[in-house]
Amino acid sequence: MKAVFLDFATVASDTIDVSPLQQITKELTLYDHTPSDRVTTRIRGCELVYLNKVQITSDIIRAASSLKFIGLIATGVDNIDLEAAQQKNIAVCNIRAYCSKSVVEHVFGILLELTHNLSLYQRSVRKGNWQLANNFCLLNYPIRQLSHMTLGIIGYGELGKAVAKMARAFGMKVLISGRAGLDVSADKSRTNFEDVLRESDVISLHCPLTADTTNLIGAVELKMMKTGAILINTARGRLIDSTALIYALENGIISAAGIDVLAEEPPVNNDPILDYDGDNLIVTPHIAWATVEARQNAINEVALNAQAFLAGNRRNRVI
Repeated sequence: MKAVFLDFATVASDTIDVSPLQQITKELTLYDHTPSDRVTTRIRGCELVYLNKVQITSDIIRAASSLKFIGLIATGVDNIDLEAAQQKNIAVCNIRAYCSKSVVEHVFGILLELTHNLSLYQRSVRKGNWQLANNFCLLNYPIRQLSHMTLGIIGYGELGKAVAKMARAFGMKVLISGRAGLDVSADKSRTNFEDVLRESDVISLHCPLTADTTNLIGAVELKMMKTGAILINTARGRLIDSTALIYALENGIISAAGIDVLAEEPPVNNDPILDYDGDNLIVTPHIAWATVEARQNAINEVALNAQAFLAGNRRNRVI
């Protein structure tokens, strides 16, 4: 049985143990990266294919006569043509709950940075401002306490629930958003989308990218938010209209943002978020999920999915 991992570099490091995949089949080939024009060639003759962000189109699936299983090293499946896979009876499995702690820590790392202005204070000390102060401390930048803030969560799956749990540990009030355009006033566990935008001091996005959620946060939605609000996105870049976000940050429509994902990755076509240099924006290169522990979890989970498939069981099957 042959298997291939098309973009191993997205999880690889010296500390990542790939033996769980090698135990399934010794005929495993690891490619750090696979350009789109090499995918068909590299999966030819393979029954098991592992990948993270490589696009698997209908043309690729139709040409893969041996393919039986696609194992995603991710939760999102928007890079796979699921209809084509289903037509050819190819199993597609994702992984879940493998990076929850990593994402939670990243969200609150960003939030604490933006509310406590740690980098700005560090910069002040480096410049010698503390040494010249008249008082024992510097209070040049605002410091906000999380326990006095409301966190709105849009997307209440595994990650959204984990972020909510941590927010409550900080003493924050948590609002769980219903779907945009859907009245959830009869559901006491949810708050209408527009009300979450208006009432939250922090918005954290954890929903999948679909036709309905593309540009979920645009100019209209940003204007609904508090002027002191912080927007954090560790989900998918196209959930936010980048141009509208930068306008909002430049003009004080919202206070700050933390962005870990962009519409295009890597962002080779000059996303406006990358051109903005204000202190009220933190941009990280899609690493919220990527602690060493989470990446090892990802390998372990996709191996368990493959083993289950070969044993005739449906573990984490998308189709």
